[in-house]
Amino acid sequence: MSEPNASKNKDGLRQTLLVAVLLSLACSVVVATAAVGLRPLQQANKQREIQTKVLEVAGVLDPDEDVAEQFRRLVEPRLVDLRSGRFADDFDPARFDLRKAVRDPALSDPLPPDQDLADIKRRERYTVIYLVKDTEGRLRRVVLPVRGYGLWSTMWGFIALEPDLNTVAGITFYEHGETPGLGGEIANPRWQALWQGKRLYNGASEPRLRVVKGRVEEGAPDAAYKVDGLAGATLTSKGVDNMIRFWFGPMGYQRLLANLREQLNA
Repeated sequence: MSEPNASKNKDGLRQTLLVAVLLSLACSVVVATAAVGLRPLQQANKQREIQTKVLEVAGVLDPDEDVAEQFRRLVEPRLVDLRSGRFADDFDPARFDLRKAVRDPALSDPLPPDQDLADIKRRERYTVIYLVKDTEGRLRRVVLPVRGYGLWSTMWGFIALEPDLNTVAGITFYEHGETPGLGGEIANPRWQALWQGKRLYNGASEPRLRVVKGRVEEGAPDAAYKVDGLAGATLTSKGVDNMIRFWFGPMGYQRLLANLREQLNA
């Protein structure tokens, strides 16, 4: 009598395993199909977020108007070769993927430790900047992508410059993993507002703007080149400071800004 029972138990186990396998396969197909189907929507949402941040940091975002339409009307994306600091046409700026470029050895270069102030490991050869213009086509802001490592994460953001290419119009971060309430305050509009009107250079080619520990003394002679550090977030503040030093130094936008100044003054 034990053999028939054993056979029934084996058949039951096989059926259970078969159902589990088929269910797993079905779930995998559903998940994969959903991921593929949602990818265009995810890409569209990412593009909309970037467009919103560019308009926002440039100070031209109208919440009552469609973001894509505002961006099309006011913003001119331009591909830049960071090696020469000049505009390039090697890729379509509307389709250029910065993150893929950073990971691609054909489109980025490793940074020696002594040059990697922002701790980003690799610098892309190309990037996309944004020329924000008024309704008559005159340059109103230049928006530049920046990134650097803080305490826990790479902080991705934008910094906007006035037409003099030396005065900060705004700064924003759209992705980071810093500690909420501490380093995460880089996303606080009140702290970001402290950057407005600050100056990058003082005649020299090296950036002078710094994020300092504590508060900037009001009325100090060099106050225009300093931003308050974040309370309780020394390493995140230092990360932002290093990010500024890198991206506005010789490995970042120094050549580009010099070339743009020549064009604007021609």
